[in-house]
Amino acid sequence: MATDYDSPRKTDDELTEDSLQELQARRMDKSSTAIDIDPDEMAESLELPGADLSNEELSFHVIPRRADEFTCSSCFLVHHRSQLAESKGGQLVCRECAA
Repeated sequence: MATDYDSPRKTDDELTEDSLQELQARRMDKSSTAIDIDPDEMAESLELPGADLSNEELSFHVIPRRADEFTCSSCFLVHHRSQLAESKGGQLVCRECAA
């Protein structure tokens, strides 16, 4: 929440004037704003766990690993050779996993 430091500040007397009922009424006014959402539209946009996705098709382009890259044997991410920390028994490990 932004604070305007140039605005006049309340004195101690003004702060005590705010009663508990006034503060609760202000909070209720702020929280009473309702969002108008169409339930049918919302139901269509939600994905349920275990939903049948057999007719869905994923489409993305897979780029093969380049000659100057390696796959870390610990985190299984592809890194540039500059990130190679060590090779343990033929297993390549990145700097993040070696730390």
